[in-house]
Amino acid sequence: MTNTINSIAATAKPAIAGAQNDHISALKFITCGSVDDGKSTLIGRLLVDSKAVLQDHLAGVQRGGETDLALLTDGLSAEREQGITIDVAYRYFATETRKFIIGDAPGHEQYTRNMVTAASSADAAVVLVDATKLDWKNPELALLPQTRRHSLLAHLLRVHSLVFAVNKLDAVQDPVLAFKHIQGALAAFAQAAGISVRATVPVSALKGWNVVDAHAGWCGYEGPTLLQVLEALPNTPADAALPLAFPVQWVEKFSSSSDTSQGRRVFWGRVAAGAVAPGTAVQIFPSGQLATVAQVLDHARRPGDVAAGTSAGIILDREVDVSRGDWILAAPTAAATPAEDDFGDTPAAVPAWPASRELRTTVAWMDDEPLVAGRVYWALHGHRWVKAKVKAVVHKLNINTLAEESATQLDPNAIGHVQLVLQEAIPAAAFSKARVLGSLILVDTASHKTAGAVLIN
Repeated sequence: MTNTINSIAATAKPAIAGAQNDHISALKFITCGSVDDGKSTLIGRLLVDSKAVLQDHLAGVQRGGETDLALLTDGLSAEREQGITIDVAYRYFATETRKFIIGDAPGHEQYTRNMVTAASSADAAVVLVDATKLDWKNPELALLPQTRRHSLLAHLLRVHSLVFAVNKLDAVQDPVLAFKHIQGALAAFAQAAGISVRATVPVSALKGWNVVDAHAGWCGYEGPTLLQVLEALPNTPADAALPLAFPVQWVEKFSSSSDTSQGRRVFWGRVAAGAVAPGTAVQIFPSGQLATVAQVLDHARRPGDVAAGTSAGIILDREVDVSRGDWILAAPTAAATPAEDDFGDTPAAVPAWPASRELRTTVAWMDDEPLVAGRVYWALHGHRWVKAKVKAVVHKLNINTLAEESATQLDPNAIGHVQLVLQEAIPAAAFSKARVLGSLILVDTASHKTAGAVLIN
């Protein structure tokens, strides 16, 4: 941990004072944790101390003559009335060295689905821990269930960087001892769960200590502030080293064109894996038709190569039946040449992304009705809808002990391993290998509510 903090502190300093940040990718991060840990207040402090809030906006969040920082993100009337965060609120700000997109995720268990939605596209997660809610005098203190749940969900969703921010240490009698014990409990939990933690920072969101401005020596901590940690975090790397996988989102036709040397439709979407360039040999899923990429357009319709994580328009060398929900995949590789005395059939070519109907998955269940074997749901993979049947609930994860417990169902907000059978095969891959191809969502066929987030094992 010390080496990590030192490296962050070293890289947090801008190489050139006043350097423009247009060429640096924005860091998209979420704040999560238990109820009333101070997530909205922390974001408000980041916005105010980084001078990202206008004076008239700041004047509008005054309560009793003092600034209520949480109101800067709690935009729904129900949130302001109840003093809680219900939906994810996104805010934007920038420093001299970095741009940021913040997602304020709710802490209540019943809104876990909102947190999962925000985490699925985040580069980093800041998990807040309220020191006043813990038995901080106990060196073997127990963490709150939501702290564990949100940390596990961020880890399962491949959030690239996880940071713990221990909040409200200014409200305890011995902040040095409290931070020492809480930091130890967080480190033990992360090690047991296999979670890599970038940093653990003591903060006071209310007073602004160690958020943007350092409060030297407080809690015995001499490391970088939370903002300095965030400025040094990397963006989530795209799955660019894999074979091409492109889910078709929209088909644009320009049939009035007189050019018959190539297809007269553009297939738009975002490259999920690999890269696409003119001359790339591809195969259409599920039809299996082969074609060659004739032209690639970027989001501004400029021709050029496009890599994973970027929107693109693909024009093929001929007319091929492709619709929304289909996949444009890298062409299969040739099979090994059989021996001269081999009278068997020629081995089939090896697909770049093999299709499968039976999946072993990890599910974060978010529906009010429990997940049980035999239920049928709609599954969305890329932009393709297929029916999915729950074959078996293998086990659920105990978020307190991290033990895998036998189970016949998953209750709301539970996490477990589930076997699914699909009505049609999909080009599935392990989520640890390919983020887009390895994820699905389950939707209730009657209520049309999102029921679960699925990660393919």
